[in-house]
Amino acid sequence: MKAERAFWKKILPSAGMRKEGRLHRILLAAAIFVLVYLLLVLVTIPSRINLEVGRPSPKTIYAPRDVVDEHATEMLRRAAEEAVPEVFDYQPEVAEEALAAVKGFFKECLDLQGNAELPQEEKVKALREEGSFEGLADSVLLSLLTADPGTVQELQRRLEDTLTKSFEEGIKANELEAAWQEVSQAIALFPYSADLKRISEKLVEPLIRPNLILNQAATQQNREKARQAVEPVVLLRGTLIISEGETVTEKHLAQLESLGLLKGGSTDYPAYIGLFLFLLVVFVMVGIYLSIFVKNVFKNAALILLLGIVVLVTLIFAIAATYFSGFLIPVSIGVLLIAVMFGARLALIMNVVFALMVALVTGGDFVYFAVALCGGLAAIYGVSRVSQRGDLAKAGLYVAGANTATIIAVLLIFGNLSVDHGSLAQMGYGLLAGIGNGIFSSVVAIGLLPYLESGFGITTAITLLELSDPNRPLLRQLLTKAPGTYYHSIMVGNLAEAAAEAVGADPLLTRVAAYYHDIGKMKRPYFFIENQLSGENPHDKITPNLSALIISAHVKDGVELGRKYRLPPVILDIISQHHGTSLISFFYQQALENNQKRDTVSMDQFRYEGPLPQTKEAAIIMLADAVEAGVRSMTKPTSNRIEGLIRKVIKEKLADGQMDECNLTLKDLDQIGDAFVYIMSGIYHSRIEYPEKDLRAEVERSAGSR
Repeated sequence: MKAERAFWKKILPSAGMRKEGRLHRILLAAAIFVLVYLLLVLVTIPSRINLEVGRPSPKTIYAPRDVVDEHATEMLRRAAEEAVPEVFDYQPEVAEEALAAVKGFFKECLDLQGNAELPQEEKVKALREEGSFEGLADSVLLSLLTADPGTVQELQRRLEDTLTKSFEEGIKANELEAAWQEVSQAIALFPYSADLKRISEKLVEPLIRPNLILNQAATQQNREKARQAVEPVVLLRGTLIISEGETVTEKHLAQLESLGLLKGGSTDYPAYIGLFLFLLVVFVMVGIYLSIFVKNVFKNAALILLLGIVVLVTLIFAIAATYFSGFLIPVSIGVLLIAVMFGARLALIMNVVFALMVALVTGGDFVYFAVALCGGLAAIYGVSRVSQRGDLAKAGLYVAGANTATIIAVLLIFGNLSVDHGSLAQMGYGLLAGIGNGIFSSVVAIGLLPYLESGFGITTAITLLELSDPNRPLLRQLLTKAPGTYYHSIMVGNLAEAAAEAVGADPLLTRVAAYYHDIGKMKRPYFFIENQLSGENPHDKITPNLSALIISAHVKDGVELGRKYRLPPVILDIISQHHGTSLISFFYQQALENNQKRDTVSMDQFRYEGPLPQTKEAAIIMLADAVEAGVRSMTKPTSNRIEGLIRKVIKEKLADGQMDECNLTLKDLDQIGDAFVYIMSGIYHSRIEYPEKDLRAEVERSAGSR
C-alpha cells in the first residue's frame, strides 16, 4: 500500500494538496473539457447532407428518429398567437376628469352671469381662462355669457351626455380621431347657435383622451398561453422527408434541420460548435452546482481531477459499449464511484450528465437515455447506506433490476414489443445487455475504488467503517494507555451518532471521529481525570496556567498523532476543532482564586487555540464531549438533573460563540439536546436501592444457588 501511494504521488503531485488556486482549477477543468469534447466528437457528429432550395435531392431521406417538426409547429403557434385579441385596461378616471372639467367650466360661466358688478370684458377674460378658446373672438364667448341660464344648463347636460356615451364605448389610442369626429358630429346636431356649438367643440376637444389602455403584459401572456396550447407536430421515425430527385423546399430544409441532418458546407462546423456549446453549458452548470452544493470538491483541484478521471473512464466504457448494444453502456460505473467517494448529492447531478452523454453517443435515442438515467438512480440507492465493499456488488444487482424494468417499459411505451420471434429475440438481447450492464458496472467500480481512494486520499464510508474497527492500532493503544479516555470516546460516539441522525449530519463520520477525537490524551493520560484511577491528581502539584497548557495541548498532540497514523483529513479537522476556543473554566477559576489581582489573569491564556467547529459533525462532537464529561461528574444523576445539565452545556457553548461558524440552527441544537437526553437518561436511569442487609441476603442466596 505504501508503494502504491508513492506511485500516485509521483504521477499526481497535486493529489495531496488542498484548496488549490482558482487558475489551477480552471486549467484542470479545461483539460478535462477538451478530452471529453474530443472523445464525443469522434462518435457523435452525425453524417449530414448538403441540400439547396430549388435543386433536386441526391437521395431519399427518412427520419432516423422521432423529432419535433419545428417548422410546422412554429407555423401553428404563430397562427394561434395572432388569433388572440389584445387586452385593454379601462381607466374610469379619464371620463371623470373630463366631466369634472365640463362641470367646472359651466359653473364658472353661471357665476360670471350672476355677477352684475363685473364688466363684460372682465367676464370674457375670466371665461377664456377656463378653457382652450384660442381663435375664438370675444363676441363668441360673450354669446355664452349673455345666453339664458336655462340654455347654458341644457348645453352642459348635452355635453356631459355626449362625453359619457363616448367614454362608455371606450376610446383606444389609435381611435382618438374617430372618437373626436363622433363627438363633433353630435355637437353639430345641438339646437343652439353656431357660436355656442363652436364654444362646445373648443371646450371638449382637449378632453377627448384614450380610456382603454393596451395591457401589453396580459396580451403577451394570453398569446403565450395560446402558443403553449398548440401540441408540437412530431415527425415519427421512418417518416419520408424527401425522395430522390424531389425538388428541395424550405419545409424540407426545416425538417432536416430539426433532425440534425442538414449540412451547410464541406466541413460540419455547426455540429462542432454545437457540441462545444452544449458541453460548455453542461460544464458550467456542473461547476455552479459544485460551488453551491459540493464546495469541498469545487475548491480542491485534486478532487476535481479525480472527478474528471471518473468521467473520462465512464465515457470510454460508454463509447466502447455502443459497438455492442446501447443497453450495455455502463454509466453506473461512474455513478457508483462518485456516490461512494463524493456522496449522493454529486452523484445525482453527474447521473444526469452521464445520461446526456449516452444520448449523444447513441444519436439522441431516448430509450438509452432512460435506461442510463434509471440505472444510475438505482446505483445511488444501492450505495446510500454502504457498510462494506460487498455492498457495491449488491448495488450492481439493483442496477441490473432497474435496467430490466426500464427496458421493458420503454419497449412497451414505444410499441416495439410484440410476440413475433424477431421482437422477442431483440428484447432478450436488450435484457441480457441491461443485466450485464449492472453486474459489469459493480465489478469495475469495486476494482477501481481502492486505487482511487488511496491515490487521492478520499475518505469514503467504507474507509470510515474500517477505521471504526476496535482492533485498529491507534484505538488499541488508546484502550491500553488511556482506558478512561477510550470509554469516554465510545460514549461520545454513541451520543454524537444519535445527534447527527437527528439533525441530518453524517452519523458514520460523527461516530468514527468521536472515537479518535481525544487520542492526543495518550501523550499525558494521567493529567485527565477519566484516567486518574488511583485518585492522585498531578494538577495539584502545578500551577493553573501549566495545567491549562497541558490540557489544551491534547488537541495539537491528537492532530500530530493522527497524521502519523494517516487518519483522513476530515477526522483531523474534527480533532482540531472539537474544543473550538472554549474556556478551560476549572483552571481559570483556580487561577482567579490564587491571584489576588484578578485583572492580571487573562482569559485568553485559558482557552483552546481553536479553530471553531466548521461543520455540523465537529460541533456535535464538541457538545457530546462536554455533555458526557459533565454527566459523568454528577454525584446523583437523575433524569431531571441530566436534562438540565445538557441544556445548560448547549446554551453556554452557544453563548460563548462556539457555534458561530458551523451551520447548526437553534432548532438543530434543540434536537441535539433531545437526543443527548434520550441516550443519557437511558444510561443513568433510576435503579432500585436495596438496604444493606437485604442486599447482603440477596448476594448470599445467589451464591448458594450456584
